[in-house]
Order: sequence, then C-alpha cells, then structure tokens
Amino acid sequence: MKLSPPVTYSRHNLVHPVQLPSHSSNLLIPKTNTISSVCASLNPIEPRSLVIAHFKSKQLISDNLSEDLNNEDATSFPSMSDIIETSKAQNLDLQLQTLGPFFRVTAKSMETGRELGRAEGLLRVWFEGKILHLDCIKLSKETLGIKKSIFGIGLFIGAVAIRYGYDCGCRKAELLAINDTDLYHTKLMKYYARVGFKAVYEVNGSSLGDMGHMLVWGGIGTRMDATIEDLLTKWSAKFRPSPKLQN
Repeated sequence: MKLSPPVTYSRHNLVHPVQLPSHSSNLLIPKTNTISSVCASLNPIEPRSLVIAHFKSKQLISDNLSEDLNNEDATSFPSMSDIIETSKAQNLDLQLQTLGPFFRVTAKSMETGRELGRAEGLLRVWFEGKILHLDCIKLSKETLGIKKSIFGIGLFIGAVAIRYGYDCGCRKAELLAINDTDLYHTKLMKYYARVGFKAVYEVNGSSLGDMGHMLVWGGIGTRMDATIEDLLTKWSAKFRPSPKLQN
C-alpha cells in the first residue's frame, strides 16, 4: 500500500489530507538512498554521516540558533498555508502525506526537485487526549550547503508537523532527545529547549517503567514535551509570509 498523494497547501485554500483505506501491512515508511537515516536502532546507519537535525539524532546540532525565535509576542498562530508560503521564499516545497495515524512531511528543493529532508511520526490517543508523537526529522547531505535564517530546513519541516497535529486536535507534542553520548545529548537538549520543548522524564533503563519508553523510542535519553499551542505561538512571527509573498 502506497502513501497518499502529497497534500498541497496554498495561502488561500487549505486542502485536508486525503483519507486512505487502512491496511495492516506496509505501514512502515521505506528508507531512500537520498536520506541519511540515523534514527535510533540496534545497528545505526551511517554513524559518521554529516550534520542531521532530527528527534533521534547522533549528530552535533549547531549552537548558532536564531535569537529572536524566543520572541513570543505574537498572538495568532501561523496557519498551514502561512508556513507553506514562507517556505517558498527559501525555495522549499513542503508536502504532507498521511496513512491512518502515521504521517510524513517532505521538503524538496524547488530548483532541483530533490528531496532535502523529511519528518515522520504518528498521532496517538492517550488519557490526556491526542498526542503528536514526533519520531524523527532527517535531512539529506545536500542541505549542508544551504543557508537558512532560522535553524534551517528542519524547523520548516517540524512546523508543518506541529500544525498538522494542531489541526487534528492534538494538544501536546512529544519526542526523545536520545542519549548516545554525553556530548550529543547535551546538544540535543539545548536545541529542543530553544525550540520550545521541556524535559519531563529521564529514560536510563534502570527501571521496569523505562522498558516501555525504550521500546517506543528505541533507546535511552530525555523525554521532552511541548504544548502545541505554545509552539505555534512561539514560532508565529517566523512563519508569516512577507508582504511581497502576499501580493
């Protein structure tokens, strides 16, 4: 079973994801040769791959973060179309695909048509309501030569995922800052804290309760959560199309 065709958004008309027939087989998203897959596993792929920003990274995340991302004065949330229109100024084509509770966001270069990165995750229902489970964001090596004003392509991809969760009724987003080494773990913690996530639990494998987390996330690390509305408020000013785009 293939994923649904990419969902296209415009500034004036937001198209909802296409509903697909659910099947128990082939729910996992296949890997591609263009993407460096480094999500936590027993046998990590490309342990020395280049800089990758994602939720289960082994890579060093740059400390050169945008200072004004912390500006929380905005009172309105960026819409999905706002995020898409803003990404076009960076020559990014963002698309959303869904299959049951699973979703994938892809970013392609508008110049070359090549895939630059993707985010994967799922929507799950818990006692507190719907939760956006952020599995990982992966960026291709091609993105090393691309300069962006705010964090890079990873933030655009993450913003689409967060907005999608909001539109689906999710109140909270969750992720794991995986702890492969103290250095990388510290960098991940700092990165996600600047984005808007807060540490809620240390998964170190020392208790039976940790086993469930390790099965879900594939390793040990720091569980981090964020309120989706808080993230959208924090990012609001960054994803408003400029007047030139609106004309």
